[in-house]
Amino acid sequence: MTTEEKTTTEKLRMVSTATIATCLFKKGLRNQFIQGVQPLKKGKPTMVGKAYTLRYIPAREDLNPIEVFRDPKHLQRVAVEECPAGYVMVIDSRKDARAASAGSILATRLMVRGVEGIVTDGGFRDSAEIADLSFASYHNRPTAPTNLTLHQAIAINEPIGCGDVAVFPDDYIVGDDDGIMVIPANIADQVADECLKMTRFEDYVMQEVQNGTSIVGLYPLTSEEQKVRYEKWSDTQN
Repeated sequence: MTTEEKTTTEKLRMVSTATIATCLFKKGLRNQFIQGVQPLKKGKPTMVGKAYTLRYIPAREDLNPIEVFRDPKHLQRVAVEECPAGYVMVIDSRKDARAASAGSILATRLMVRGVEGIVTDGGFRDSAEIADLSFASYHNRPTAPTNLTLHQAIAINEPIGCGDVAVFPDDYIVGDDDGIMVIPANIADQVADECLKMTRFEDYVMQEVQNGTSIVGLYPLTSEEQKVRYEKWSDTQN
């Protein structure tokens, strides 16, 4: 399969969140990196999928007793059962990790259903168990052993804020060891193509720097001699 034949998701798996951040910055998008969120376990494959969202608000005791979880239409449960395979569940927990956004049972259910991963700007209970799943997971920090006291699920698959970033349904979510980038859906394929080109160039730069080449004229590429050398090198990579 050539680069041109790859899907947007496949292309984005080949680039880093740092490269995506630079690409989006060039397009005037400066606030696409979810703040305060990190992988539960580093070293997992890059997470890429479209966003399916869940939003919490502060719980109100008269509307959020433990009995609400018996309701099959409880929005947290509905979200877990409806999030499409290949998507990333993104949770607006108001950057509040004092109560859990989810636990290992819900995360396992998402994994078994083929969901790509889960992201919250709050915290997870059972974080060690979730970390060991074959499933991408990102949160603020481990949390209290209950998700009943402070959060109340209020909406699914609508625009949310997660870690100070606007996330719209079907935006592309990319996560690696550095964190999470959000790519607007309407430019995701364009961004993926540009990032592949940027990644190729950075591979060349790294090779040159490791061989002792100065970064002056190389990074950024302003030297005509280096431009010619890069073009010749790039042709050998196809």
